[in-house]
Amino acid sequence: MLPRNSNFAFSNYYYMNSSFENKPVIGISCGDLNGVGPELIIKTFSDTRLLEFCTPVIFANNKVINFYRKSLADINFNFSSIKDSTRINPKQVNVYNCWEEDVNIAPGQLSDDAGKYAIISLEIAVQALKAGKLDGLITAPIHKKNIQSETFKHPGHTPYLKQIFEVKEVVMFMVAENMKVALLTEHVPLKDVAQYITKDAIISKLKLINDSLKKDFGINKPKIAVLGLNPHSGDEGLLGKEEEEIIKPAIKEAKQKDVFCFGPYSADAFFARGQHEKFDAVLAMYHDQGLIPFKSLAFGEGVNYTAGLPGVRTSPDHGTAFDIAGKGIADESSFRAALYTCLDIIYNRSENKEQYKNPLKKMSAAVLRNAVDEKIALDES
Repeated sequence: MLPRNSNFAFSNYYYMNSSFENKPVIGISCGDLNGVGPELIIKTFSDTRLLEFCTPVIFANNKVINFYRKSLADINFNFSSIKDSTRINPKQVNVYNCWEEDVNIAPGQLSDDAGKYAIISLEIAVQALKAGKLDGLITAPIHKKNIQSETFKHPGHTPYLKQIFEVKEVVMFMVAENMKVALLTEHVPLKDVAQYITKDAIISKLKLINDSLKKDFGINKPKIAVLGLNPHSGDEGLLGKEEEEIIKPAIKEAKQKDVFCFGPYSADAFFARGQHEKFDAVLAMYHDQGLIPFKSLAFGEGVNYTAGLPGVRTSPDHGTAFDIAGKGIADESSFRAALYTCLDIIYNRSENKEQYKNPLKKMSAAVLRNAVDEKIALDES
């Protein structure tokens, strides 16, 4: 059995229903060349059982992968080298060579070249996803400082993907087995957060979260909690007006649009009392409000998912980890979880499409179960 604490619905489905060649093709961008990304990729895909469920395509080059493979002497990792997406080998891990030139690799060091080639990997992988050559994409960590250039001015993956896919709205959605946390604002300085707290923004995010929970996670009637902005959720206006003037009206209007949402809740008490366990997702107002409790409670298997894209993109919930890069001690649990989440979402989207094609499919199964139960009851009487 594959190492996972959550339900890997996709693997069971494909093991029973798909031919070897029909496995989803999953792209992997290599991340910062001096970070833990390449090590995590090698550790994850050294488990050859994963090839039963997907065809991995790593966007990097042979020399980078070989550099880190040599430093992991106890791990057996083989790959097929390709330069053309039509030559993908479904029976092996594939390394798509995005560049040929030698690049200096210095694990743990922040360098311009490491950022430059991380973006080359990302851009080629994203274009393949957009063109339909990939079924999903996992992005290894990048460093926000060394990726900046004249052609790339984004603070991270999420705004870049939003621009490339030309969508109106996306949500940075942190996902784990025991909780899901979405962010209203992402990489915004704390002093500027309040100006982004608007009724329209909250309603837009809530609608997208609601749609994603249904389509991407198979939850029929999602229940969403909304956190307040201020301490104690404003104490009825004594500690800030945003809850009374913006957040509460937004929740009320979202409910009228068939979004099952509640709040605003005081963030400290909400997580301390385990209230997040009563909801399918939580909308946090700013980065640390959501990510501190998420990373504390996700038990090392958190995943960053970009909801709202036509393609599926996930990533581990951590950064480049320069302090341990190249030492062979990086934990691949979050990266592996990102792969499983990507596959689960692909499967759930496929099932969602099938249900729309045949809306009686789900009802028929329920009727059949009831019929069986009634027969058993009659036999026992």
